[in-house]
Order: sequence, then C-alpha cells, then structure tokens
Amino acid sequence: MTSTIVEARGLTKRFGSIEAVRGVDLSIGAGELFGLIGHNGAGKSTLFKMLLGLLAPSEGSIQLEGQPIAGPGFREIRRRIGYLPENVVLYDNLTGLETLAFFADLKGVARHACAPLLERVGLAQAGGRRVREYSKGMRQRLGFAQALLGQPRLLFLDEPTTGLDPGAIRDFYQILRELTAQGVTMVLTSHILAEIQERVDRLAIMEQGRIRATGTVAELRNGMNLPLTLEIAGGAGLRGRVESLLADLGPESITETAGLLRVRLPRSAKLAALGRLATLGDALGDLHVREPSLEDVFFGYRS
Repeated sequence: MTSTIVEARGLTKRFGSIEAVRGVDLSIGAGELFGLIGHNGAGKSTLFKMLLGLLAPSEGSIQLEGQPIAGPGFREIRRRIGYLPENVVLYDNLTGLETLAFFADLKGVARHACAPLLERVGLAQAGGRRVREYSKGMRQRLGFAQALLGQPRLLFLDEPTTGLDPGAIRDFYQILRELTAQGVTMVLTSHILAEIQERVDRLAIMEQGRIRATGTVAELRNGMNLPLTLEIAGGAGLRGRVESLLADLGPESITETAGLLRVRLPRSAKLAALGRLATLGDALGDLHVREPSLEDVFFGYRS
C-alpha cells in the first residue's frame, strides 16, 4: 500500500478579504509525480507555500511524511524537501558553482555535491561563469540544481520548465523519471498542459482557490465524458460511406480537410464506430482515435 507523503485537509488561506485557497483536501503518495494545474491566480503558488511551511494557513491542517508542519518534527522533514520557485532569484555576481556552494552551505550539504549536480542539469561547462551571463533557461537549470541539493525525498517544482528549450525539457523530465524510480515524491505546476499530460501520475485541477477534480488524465477525461475524434483517411467517396455507417451513433460533426475526415462523436459510440468502419476494408487507408487532450479536460472542468 502506498504511504501518504503529502496530506492537506480543509486548507484555507485568506489575505484580508481575499480567499486565495479555499478548503483544499489533497493526498499525494510516495513516489508520485503529481501535477497541479490552473489558471493564473488559481491559488497554486499560495498552496505550494503553505505546503512548504512558508505561509501559515488560515484554517486546515498539513502533514508531510506524517508530521504536522507546525510540529517539532517538521524541522527534520524540511531538510528532505527541495523547492524550485516559479521566479528563480540568484546572485548575479556569483558563478554557477559558487551559487550552488552558497545553497549547499544553507542546507548543510557538503560542497563536493555541487559540481556533479551542475553536470546533471547540463551546466558543467558554465559552472565558472557569472550568473549575470546566464540565459533564462540556464538560470532555471541552476535553480533546479539547487532544488536537488541534499538528495530531497520531496520536491516542489513551480513552473519548472519556464525558459527551457525542447532539449532541456526532455532532459529535465528524464531526471524526474530517474527520481521517481528512486521513490522521490514530486509536485509540479505547469501552464504547458500538453507537456505534462503523458508524464504525471495524477493531477489536480485548481480554480479560484479550490480543487475541482483529482485523478489520472484518463480518469479526469472519463469523468468529463468529452467527445473523441476519429481521423480517417481513404479514397474518393469515403465521406458518404462514413456518414452512412455512423449516422445513428450521434456524431457531433464530420469535417474534411485535405482528404482527411474528422468525426467527433460520443465516447460511448467508440467501439461501435470502430466495428463499422472496419467493414470498409481496403477503402480505409488509415484510422486514428484522438482522445481529448488535457487542455480539453481542463477547460471542460472550468466551464
């Protein structure tokens, strides 16, 4: 049975008359890569800061690894937490290696761990350069390296791929896969939904300070019962035959672009539609079933 690493109950945070987080319940298991998505101002960063113990909740409780964040055991837990904020602030006059050494001293980590971490995030050749010479992506990778100091067992990553190019994003998620294999628990936020939909184990959709839904991408997709799209390629006259075969299955639309038919229909009609289309034989050149994207799911829950 998976142990619970992050447990929040009835979590609320008010700033004067503004309720930034409203009655959030959240459980995250050991070794999970958990995504938290929502529009700007949804309360994600405020929730992060409460989970880190940087902000005191107005109401509710938080436990990390079974320890309340206000309890005497939390000090030791914090040593096993890494955090990459959305906006990384670094000292421009320090080199990359000096920056990591500074954070290592703060965390009580031996300095000899710094150079290998720079190499791990792809900054080995830039370790001797001043941070003021770093690009935004390089600063982000340096921020990620400081979050990894001390081999944390729990990582909070707020918009971690901001400024990274596609190759760096690929390398970043490769590191996350290695960490999850080692049992590290991670919570990350991202505005790039297509980037995380195949990478997170579970996720929560947050809106106006509340958790609207939690589950795997497939569970959230099924919960919305959004239509799927069949992309069909074939020869001349295919459209008429497809329309005839699927007419009573309630297709929402059938469009054609450059010889490719796109049929939107209810999820409940999927198997029946595939069975009927199979009768087209050689007239069917290709068929692709396109499930609703995480972006579709997100906007479905917001509507």
